[in-house]
Amino acid sequence: MAISLKQPQDGDQAEISDINVTPFIDVILVLLIIFMVAAPLSTVDVSVDLPVSNAQVQPRPDKPIFLTVKDDLTLALGNDALPRQALQATLDGETGNDRETRIFLRADQAVSYGALMQVMNLLREAGYLKIALVGLEDTGQAGAPATPAPGATP
Repeated sequence: MAISLKQPQDGDQAEISDINVTPFIDVILVLLIIFMVAAPLSTVDVSVDLPVSNAQVQPRPDKPIFLTVKDDLTLALGNDALPRQALQATLDGETGNDRETRIFLRADQAVSYGALMQVMNLLREAGYLKIALVGLEDTGQAGAPATPAPGATP
C-alpha cells in the first residue's frame, strides 16, 4: 500500500512507487499454458518393447489362418512360402472368398514396424480387414521363457 508523506496543500499529487504486478501475472499465465501444452509432447521418445502380450485369450477358430512375416521380410501362409503378389489369390483360396475370416498375423521380433504395416496394408488392399496380431503370452515369471499364445505355433 502506498503512503504519501507530502502535505495535501502542496498541490502536487504524489507519485506511487508500487510495482504493478498485473503484466507479470499475465506473462506467468501464458508461460504456464505453453508448458501445459508442451509437456505431453516431450514424452514421445520412450523406448518400447512390444513382443509380449498379457491380453485375454480369444476363442480359437476351427482352422486358423496364420500369415507369418519372417525376419528376412518374406511371407509364409501356414508353413508354405508365399510371394507378396499371390497374397490375395492364396488367401481367397484358403478362406473360400470369405473376406470376414480373421487372419492371424505373426512377425519375427526383428521385423520393423514399417515392414509389418506394409503387410497389413497388403491384407487391407486384399479386402481382409479382420487381422489379429499373434504374440507370446506373458507368464509373469521373471526370467522364465514366455509361452506361445493358444493357436500360435512358435
